[in-house]
Amino acid sequence: MLSLTNLNPCVKEMQYAVRGPIVVRAGELDAQLKKGESLPFKQVIKANIGDAHAMGQKPITFVREVAALSTCPSLMKSAAGSFSEDAIARASEILGATGGQSMGAYTDSVGISVVRQHVAEYISQRDGFPASPDDIFIGTGASGCIKNIMKLALTMDPANKPGFMIPVPQYPLYSACCAEFNAKLISYYMDEGNNWTLDIAELERAYEDAKSHCVPKAICIINPGNPTGQNLPEENIAEIIRFATRKNLLIMADEVYQDNIWGDADKFTSFKKVLRQLGPDHDHQPLASFHSVSKGFMGECGLRGGYCEMTNFLPEVKAMLVKLISASLCSSTVGQAAVSCMVKAPTGDAAELYKTETQATLRSLKERSIMVHTKLNEIPGIQCNKLQGAMYAFPRIDIPKNAIAEAESRGMEPDFLYCTELLESTGICVVPGSGFWQTPGTYHFRMTILPSKEQLVVFLDKLAEFHVAFREKYG
Repeated sequence: MLSLTNLNPCVKEMQYAVRGPIVVRAGELDAQLKKGESLPFKQVIKANIGDAHAMGQKPITFVREVAALSTCPSLMKSAAGSFSEDAIARASEILGATGGQSMGAYTDSVGISVVRQHVAEYISQRDGFPASPDDIFIGTGASGCIKNIMKLALTMDPANKPGFMIPVPQYPLYSACCAEFNAKLISYYMDEGNNWTLDIAELERAYEDAKSHCVPKAICIINPGNPTGQNLPEENIAEIIRFATRKNLLIMADEVYQDNIWGDADKFTSFKKVLRQLGPDHDHQPLASFHSVSKGFMGECGLRGGYCEMTNFLPEVKAMLVKLISASLCSSTVGQAAVSCMVKAPTGDAAELYKTETQATLRSLKERSIMVHTKLNEIPGIQCNKLQGAMYAFPRIDIPKNAIAEAESRGMEPDFLYCTELLESTGICVVPGSGFWQTPGTYHFRMTILPSKEQLVVFLDKLAEFHVAFREKYG
């Protein structure tokens, strides 16, 4: 019989802050409000997770039309006038590549062939270098792809545990996977004072420190950054690639926010593009790149679609990956269809609406990113770097010594105390920076920019009032 005493210790070790105890408490408070109970606030504003549609973002029409038509093909005849010809053509193309022309059939384990072709065409156009559908597999969101790549690098020798170099602050998926796989997390710290860029000297320090207790296997980069919101410059990406080549490390480039770039002068540059630009000295540097329908302009988190491109992977290694993912048969067919819609825009009668909707979504997110950055920095004791990309702010907060002592007396992190009191007094739900890890002696919280502008005004006003009161309370 399973119990906590004989349960897998790796599972007990796992933590996932974006759905941690503060988020659970927010759900309880929300339920109390719905029952008519009296609380110090009238609504719970959940800014803890990048779930765009849950925060009111509207779906892209073309995506939903393709999903509807591919799952219910009879609509192509019975309700043809209600759908764009583009959507009908795309759904037909996808169905034509499935078994029995049905989304209910298993697909190839690596994904529907035509969807992988669409991904390859997208990457080729984005980077100016060719991509092959044979190097691409479709997964259950980027998260599923990331976990499968990490599994390839595991070792079963307890005396030589694999190590993964993870940016700190980090997205909790990576620390959770390291715990689940009994691997070592090698922390390298982002440079907050330089807008969260990467310092190669810090990478060298982390690598050398780790060699005594694990075997470093891969370096993971999140760009644009979650939770930090940076967009790495091209020269910084090149430095990271050179470092990985020197150390014989697999590069894992988490690029799910590549469409979420907010700086007027900024643009997204992929690791794949820079790798190719560096020339033949890096032709054998393995790179796994990830993208997802959950972020960008689509926000289709629940459809669970994403892809991985494997650059410079040995054929025999790719064969092992196919064997690994074959055990799960295939990813969601609707998620795969959504990937197609993300990487290949319609060009006919749906094109104008698709462009209008995507641009409106991205424009609104950019406006909210500017609002959040500006208002946070107007609050005494809060500092936030410019939000260059992604969907989050990760402000640094000044916590008084008495509050730190209070938190320690309760056995919690100081920013956990801060976020708990913020929730209980204002209904604002954010995630403590300690859940993402951070430079020792600093305190942060992560918030999304996804609430509506109206909610963000309330959020930021309440946050300002709370922060002043918190500092006064703890002196």
